[in-house]
Amino acid sequence: MTEDEREGNDFGAQPLDTILDGWKITNHQVVDISPEQLTHKQVQRARGGRKLTLKMKQKLARSVNFAVWSRLNNGERDTYVEYFPKHLFSYNKGYEAEAGDPNKALYDDLGARKVRPDFLKELGGE
Repeated sequence: MTEDEREGNDFGAQPLDTILDGWKITNHQVVDISPEQLTHKQVQRARGGRKLTLKMKQKLARSVNFAVWSRLNNGERDTYVEYFPKHLFSYNKGYEAEAGDPNKALYDDLGARKVRPDFLKELGGE
């Protein structure tokens, strides 16, 4: 692959990276809770700006929503706005940089929170 081709597929750090950092959610946590078949490498590439297919962007959006939703209490869940690819990727159709993160007001230190037991039970876990 030439340098020009590589630049065409690399869009730099994505809003996904900022959003996951804001929620204090790691790549491992996204992969671990995901209902999809998702790898650490896929999440890392997405955060770094590698151009992804629509299907992969949708898979990542669902996985991010699961990772956040699984840690929110009922009151927080009521105000949570589901993420779509247009929120997570600057090269996605419909992306608006000015819009920012619709859930920024909900940011909390979720790194210390564990996945809710009722959510794990729904997923067939412990």
